[in-house]
Amino acid sequence: MTSTARPADGLRADDAPAPAPTSAGMKKVGGVAGWIDDRTGAAKGVGYLMKKVFPDHWSFMLGEIAMYSMIVCLLTGVFLTFWFDPSMVHTTYEGSYVPMQGVEMSRAYASTLNISFDVKGGLLIRQIHHWSALLFIVALSVHMLRVFFTGAFRKPREINWVIGCVLSLLALVEGFAGYSLPDDLLSGTGLRAAQGFMVAAPVIGSYLSYALFGGTFPGLDIIPRLYSIHILLLPALLIGLFTVHIVLVALQKHTQYPGPGKTNDNVVGFPVMPVYAAKAGGFFFIVFGGIALISSLIQINAVWVHGPYVPNATTAGAQPDWYMGFPDGALRLLPGFLEFETFGFTWAFPVIIGALLVIPAFYGGMIAYPFIEAWVTGDKREHHLLDRPRNAPTRTGLGMAALTLYGVLMFAASNDIMAIKFGMSINDITWTLRVLTFLGPVIAFWATRRLCLSLQRHEKDLVLHGRETGRIERSADGEFHEVHEPLDPYTRWTLVQHEGTPPLELEPAVDENGVENKKGARKNKLRAKLHDFYFGGAVEPATPAELEGAHHEHGHEQIEASEDDRVSAH
Repeated sequence: MTSTARPADGLRADDAPAPAPTSAGMKKVGGVAGWIDDRTGAAKGVGYLMKKVFPDHWSFMLGEIAMYSMIVCLLTGVFLTFWFDPSMVHTTYEGSYVPMQGVEMSRAYASTLNISFDVKGGLLIRQIHHWSALLFIVALSVHMLRVFFTGAFRKPREINWVIGCVLSLLALVEGFAGYSLPDDLLSGTGLRAAQGFMVAAPVIGSYLSYALFGGTFPGLDIIPRLYSIHILLLPALLIGLFTVHIVLVALQKHTQYPGPGKTNDNVVGFPVMPVYAAKAGGFFFIVFGGIALISSLIQINAVWVHGPYVPNATTAGAQPDWYMGFPDGALRLLPGFLEFETFGFTWAFPVIIGALLVIPAFYGGMIAYPFIEAWVTGDKREHHLLDRPRNAPTRTGLGMAALTLYGVLMFAASNDIMAIKFGMSINDITWTLRVLTFLGPVIAFWATRRLCLSLQRHEKDLVLHGRETGRIERSADGEFHEVHEPLDPYTRWTLVQHEGTPPLELEPAVDENGVENKKGARKNKLRAKLHDFYFGGAVEPATPAELEGAHHEHGHEQIEASEDDRVSAH
């Protein structure tokens, strides 16, 4: 069969096809983008961000949940500002909620009832706002736990860790200011407790309370001032810090979990456009839909049940939100004899320690930890591969000890409720929690560290000897042994990629003039003790020589077993 094509057509066989003409719509978009770039020079930065590669792992979504819930909280907050009246001026309620009709209350509380019962969709938006605020704090807290236990706070991310700690602290203050605004009996009780904490501060306490409340409690200024802080100051700080956090994440290489092909010099994942952006956009609507579903089905902060705040009344069983429970629990556990008088002055140390020092102590320890660990270990290198928590047993144990202490203090904030519901003595509960305050973190640290070391030993044995198959074979001399199956290279690499105990580098014992460095000697002694504490009992990863020896040993056993099988067969 003869081809009808012209011979000259073969000369253009390898030519690239002509590109499709650009549509009129895309030309307009390109024109707008070019106009913006000519005036801002943003194309280079946007192009860099669009090509940025992010690893794909479910735990990285925790930070996204925090960001998305904050966005939902901000949007619903804007809606609520249209109808909320942040005034403590008294009025008579005449809305549609019959049990409160004719009751004297503040305009703040009346407007909250109006949003809940008279504004279309108002109650749903209020509940979305409250649930998204709680989810924001939960997601932020769990995200920080992931960062801590995987070592993502190490160089060069110490600044981002500090920013995360400040964000968490601001979120607590923002949440407290938010649920204090309705001026119902429950939130008013919380404000009364906060004012009591302020006046317990030595010297400045009464001045601080007078300045914030605009006079004696409750005054007329606290709700308007909290409103300004809640909708202006704290959101601006949160958005600013979140922006800095995201910019730092984009400028630095994103951390990733260890795996084949993943090193400190690369990032394995998907670029922002189009993959990551599409996934992030879809995930935002999933988070928003989940919040809306919870808000539609589960009631929260039913302020109409509590009634308006009256200074001479309180609610039975009043409890702070979970994230503010640990200072209240510390206050309840501290013994009363710590309060005493000297020279006519009352020193309320239970309040000073429990309510004023616990929060700064918690967050101060969190902020300082990356720098303390770097000093103890002497590790000043950049880290982009995450640790498996079991491979950092001391850090993991310290984290669990802190969580245990937090949990004990949080449960202590409900000691009265537990006593009522379980029919137990509140004194027995209080003393049990006091003991657990000191004993619980120690037990948690010891148990967690031992568990991590046991997992390390198991994995090293798994690498060297392989996986148990359950098959029993007999050797030539009549001994029975179980056949082990070697791990595949990808699984084995994950189990051996972590580093062993680093050597301790100490300062010289003498200075450049040959004079004994006494200060340096004391510092060296302290570092040596902390280094032994941090790395004591560490299980070193399997070395290539150990792997080669183990493979040779098991290969010899398998040869002997196969020869024995052949003899038995004959």
